[in-house]
Amino acid sequence: MPTLDEELFPSTPGKFKIEQRSYGINRQFYRFFASTSTMFLWALFLIALTVSYLSFQSFVDSGTRYLSASWGGLQWEKQVRTSAEIRRSRGMSVLVTGASGFVGTHVSLALKRRGDGVVGLDNFNNYYDPSLKKARKALVNRYGVFVVEGDINDAKLLDKLFDIVAFTHVMHLAAQAGVRYAMENPHSYVHSNIAGLVTLLEACKSANPQPSIVWASSSSVYGLNEKVPFSELDRTDQPASLYAATKKAGEEITHTYNHIYGLSITGLRFFTVYGPWGRPDMAYFTFTRNILQGKPITVYRGKNGVDLARDFTYIDDIVKGCLGSLDTSGKSTGSGGKKKGPAPYRIFNLGNTSPVTVPALVRILEEHLKTKAKKNIVDMPGNGDVPFTHANISSARAEFGYKPTTDLPTGLKKFVRWYLSYYGYSHGTPLN
Repeated sequence: MPTLDEELFPSTPGKFKIEQRSYGINRQFYRFFASTSTMFLWALFLIALTVSYLSFQSFVDSGTRYLSASWGGLQWEKQVRTSAEIRRSRGMSVLVTGASGFVGTHVSLALKRRGDGVVGLDNFNNYYDPSLKKARKALVNRYGVFVVEGDINDAKLLDKLFDIVAFTHVMHLAAQAGVRYAMENPHSYVHSNIAGLVTLLEACKSANPQPSIVWASSSSVYGLNEKVPFSELDRTDQPASLYAATKKAGEEITHTYNHIYGLSITGLRFFTVYGPWGRPDMAYFTFTRNILQGKPITVYRGKNGVDLARDFTYIDDIVKGCLGSLDTSGKSTGSGGKKKGPAPYRIFNLGNTSPVTVPALVRILEEHLKTKAKKNIVDMPGNGDVPFTHANISSARAEFGYKPTTDLPTGLKKFVRWYLSYYGYSHGTPLN
């Protein structure tokens, strides 16, 4: 490999060579060549300066990207610690995943209001309008809850959070929700509901101290079960959707981590949660939007024209169940990934125990919106939905006094009030 000098002044055969005593070289040509060589050196010098500047700029940009990343840095760590501070006697420090989701927002606020430390985690994906999630983030931030933007599959981020804060509890609400969407994007359910869960459990079992875990399963695990009301002792081996299958898998996976590593784990089977700040993909939400916009709504019916029914559960009742589960979760028994003794493993239904048909839901919305719905009645497609849900909540009532208090008309009235305010409606007409 030739050196730079050799490249500039070659001495190999076929390339001219400057001889000090050569009379065959014209003096003017020599001066011209010397001048050209000098200019070439200056050009190389300028190129070197440019490259150095660009390298430095790249370093600065990399540093800036690090400092402005969604997580990391001294200021970020300070925000995490401050948000996790406990402000009540015998309080807890809770990592809430899915903190800018529907249930996560309400649980984070309830914990913070009673003086617990709360750090949120959310990836703000676009399954539905991320602006709603950002608005929820702004809401909890006003109450002192810091929400980290990141994914539960990011093991380094989870390890960092557990390194900064000795969380006593984890409220795991992050998930890919929705029954029908699984037919469009099945891999997202495996990524979030199975791989993400395992990544989180790995971080928890290695943490010292190990936190107690409460997580959101789903009433969907009851699948094709026809025995009502649904009890935690009923069979759950007939899922009707991929979403249900991933939640059932989550129950088996969490049982494994409880058995091997001594993690205290409580699974909550939510029954059709609704209320302010809810998910736009839910029927009550889309019905409200379409009724106000004068668009038709699709109402499904089951076999033989039977109306579908759901055990609609108001968000405040779900929050009470979540906090009750956290308060009675017991302690994990492992340390450094090794189990030292048996730890609690529990599963509870959280529902309202009063199923309501979908046509009745529509009538209540029409009353609150003072507008008649344009209905298209169609047979339920084979997309994973089940014809009815009905929760037996006796276990949750016995364990931590769970008792739902909000009926559907009252809960929908609160939801409609929030919806009209959030989306800027006045007498059914958008303000903007």
